[in-house]
Amino acid sequence: MAKHPDVAIIGGGIIGLTSAYFLAKEGLSVAVYDQSDFGKEASWAGAGIIPPGNPDRAATPADKLRGIGSVRFPTFSAELRELTGIDNGYRLCGGIDFLEPEDRDVPTVWHAEGIAFERLSLAGAKRLEPLGEVEGEPYLLPACAQVRNPRHLRALIAACERVGVRLNANTGAEAWELGANCITSVQLAGGGRVTAGRFLLAAGAWSELLLRPLGHRPHVRPVLGQIALLKGPSCSRVLMLGKRYLVPRGDGLTLIGSTEEPEAGFEKRTTAAGVEELVAFARRTVPPLAEATLEMSWAGLRPGSPDGLPFIGNVPGWDNAFVACGHFRAGVQLSIGTAQAITELLTGKPTSVDLAAFALDRTPDTSKKSAFRS
Repeated sequence: MAKHPDVAIIGGGIIGLTSAYFLAKEGLSVAVYDQSDFGKEASWAGAGIIPPGNPDRAATPADKLRGIGSVRFPTFSAELRELTGIDNGYRLCGGIDFLEPEDRDVPTVWHAEGIAFERLSLAGAKRLEPLGEVEGEPYLLPACAQVRNPRHLRALIAACERVGVRLNANTGAEAWELGANCITSVQLAGGGRVTAGRFLLAAGAWSELLLRPLGHRPHVRPVLGQIALLKGPSCSRVLMLGKRYLVPRGDGLTLIGSTEEPEAGFEKRTTAAGVEELVAFARRTVPPLAEATLEMSWAGLRPGSPDGLPFIGNVPGWDNAFVACGHFRAGVQLSIGTAQAITELLTGKPTSVDLAAFALDRTPDTSKKSAFRS
């Protein structure tokens, strides 16, 4: 039987769920549909690093999205905990970012944005953390934080239920039914269809498959990322080294990430070689981890885009279609800013972020770099 919420969201990862919660709090009726269990793809698999930011002084729209997340995550985490009783593990832990030569302009961006940082000598960094072999110039970032993705997703799911969002797991979207410049309904796997006032596509790496029938090929693609979890003595701060990172959870566990494998397609799996590479990296970087044991490993399919930026906003040519996908490695840190912008857009308010930078039909600009890499 057809159902008619104000907004139907296709995709129940962190972007879809956070958007659903914000929209429902604005009084809209919202239903979310996911092809599997909620939050079990890239959102669940990520590291949960929340880099510092300042939305009022951000130089780029992407950095403003990040800044909104940095500023709002503490209060949003408290709100979720009060509403659901679930602690998402948010904590201000600090971090050290090891900048490579091509990142020499990044501290200037941090300074302009008002981000607190301190350039360290290697000896100074080793006084703070038990470091071994590291490359790059270390910069201390006291305001770096983290959240535990599985707990955060559990809190989001429970919060959505509390505010009346209809959650439909294992109910994928198969095809659109199209009218004149609008989507009239979406056909669901296993039969049935859903009508809605507006449709938000937030299906992560699978978004491309549903954008093509709407005449758009933004080249959102799955990028496999493998992660390992070690138990044993470790560092106390998040360590960021290029595309790799260590995230100490504070309970004897350290998350090590990640590989970046665009050639894997939609095959979500770990490999012995990939996990061994991560463990070896961790033990080189923090030698006490040589005593650690491998607790588990997993993989996620992150939604990559040609220029590394997400797609957020209207779907050109369709009056009631919107998109929020392609967040790649930054889904958690950009989730609040994205949901805020989508909610503003769908409720007719001025958006707090210039969405032109995230337009579905933009020309990708790979020369622009964010102030943080993951």
